[in-house]
Amino acid sequence: MLSPDRFFDPEPTHKTAALEIYEAIKALPILSPHGHVDPAIFANPNYHFSNPYQLLVQSDHYILRMLFSHGMPYEKLLSDIDPEGNWQTFCEHFYLFRATPSGLWLDYTLQEVFGFEPPLNSHTAAQAYAFITDKLAQPAFSARSLFKQFNIEVLATTDPAYDKLSHHQAIIESGWQGRIIPTFRADSLVKITDPHWLGQLSALSAASKVDIIDYNSFIRALEKQREFFKSLGAVACDLSFPKTSAFTLPDSTVEAIFQRALASSASTADQEQFAAHMMMTFARMSSEDGLVMMMHNDVYRNYDSALFARFGPDLGFDIPLPVEYTRNLLPLLNAFGKHPKFNLVLFSLDESAYTRELAPLAGAYPAVKLGAPWWYQDSWQGMQRYLNAVNEIAGVYNTSGFVDDTRNLVSIPARHDLWRRAAANWLAGLKVSGMISQVEAIEIATALAYNLAKQVYKL
Repeated sequence: MLSPDRFFDPEPTHKTAALEIYEAIKALPILSPHGHVDPAIFANPNYHFSNPYQLLVQSDHYILRMLFSHGMPYEKLLSDIDPEGNWQTFCEHFYLFRATPSGLWLDYTLQEVFGFEPPLNSHTAAQAYAFITDKLAQPAFSARSLFKQFNIEVLATTDPAYDKLSHHQAIIESGWQGRIIPTFRADSLVKITDPHWLGQLSALSAASKVDIIDYNSFIRALEKQREFFKSLGAVACDLSFPKTSAFTLPDSTVEAIFQRALASSASTADQEQFAAHMMMTFARMSSEDGLVMMMHNDVYRNYDSALFARFGPDLGFDIPLPVEYTRNLLPLLNAFGKHPKFNLVLFSLDESAYTRELAPLAGAYPAVKLGAPWWYQDSWQGMQRYLNAVNEIAGVYNTSGFVDDTRNLVSIPARHDLWRRAAANWLAGLKVSGMISQVEAIEIATALAYNLAKQVYKL
């Protein structure tokens, strides 16, 4: 059974304050301004998830990487041939996830979403599989029903910039009132040395109905797509690069790079220069059309090249990198950091950067806000470290609330509950230390759980 006091300091005065703060915010609607849930599951009014293994394990790279690290091959983990057998293997190894974010999310999901209380292990695997399978077939467990049950107010998906957004259009045309909005994700179109780039460029041309023959037509196509995304509710664009360099190239230079890319002869140096130039270009676009510019940097993606070549991305082999922000972002912030229509939300996997660079930048520039504890930091300990790191320099009102960043719809309430409990516990510490009142603590908790995300992402 889940402890009602989980994540709270056991000291009685601290715990009492934390519980009071948490009770004030636990039922607030969920805002999910950044995530990876497939919009297709909402386009079909009767969509039901097929089985527990696909839903809870196969789509979760946090789980897959742990199982792989203990000798389970991806050939088996990714196979659809025997989901019940794979579930049995997963349950036999569920002990690996004790006290990890994945384990804590799953415990919540099993008990609070599905009502299954026995612990997962080799003995309960078959029982759990049958129990959850039966639940998934019920009307109350359709994707749309779960969305309503979870009290989700807005859920943002992440969609390639060249996407025609057919699922989003289908959702709107169906008349369903659930608010599912797209997010303009364009970093793949900036990776001009990638072997898939030309194909994606062709898709962008088809979606935007712009014949892309040079850099200027490329920009027109991107701008048309941004407007199209906005027409279907988009409030943000998203970028993820290993580096944060931002500078503007001369027109002739960027055109020459683009032509080399069209000829599949762009170099690594071309790639880095083009990415830095496009960082400035996307900032300019956001200052004009108002889409919040999210940056998810500091990741060495697909670290194991052999596994990537064989099985593709999102296997858990994305490793954090240290990244320089202060000097790299200077041209961008000089140009747009005080622009009234520009909003930049910075996410980082480099924890040391929060106190050294990010909090000072967010505490100075009106356009800059700090993203939530992301990916490897999306944990109770990571959240505590994040709140301690940023508050004294930037203050919580220069952060952007929480994003669950998940591919798994049924894990959304678990992730938001963890954030709300972590925030309540942290604020209770400030309260019992005499730094804030209980009333102030509840006000800040409400901001962290709901108000900041609504404000920053214009929801």
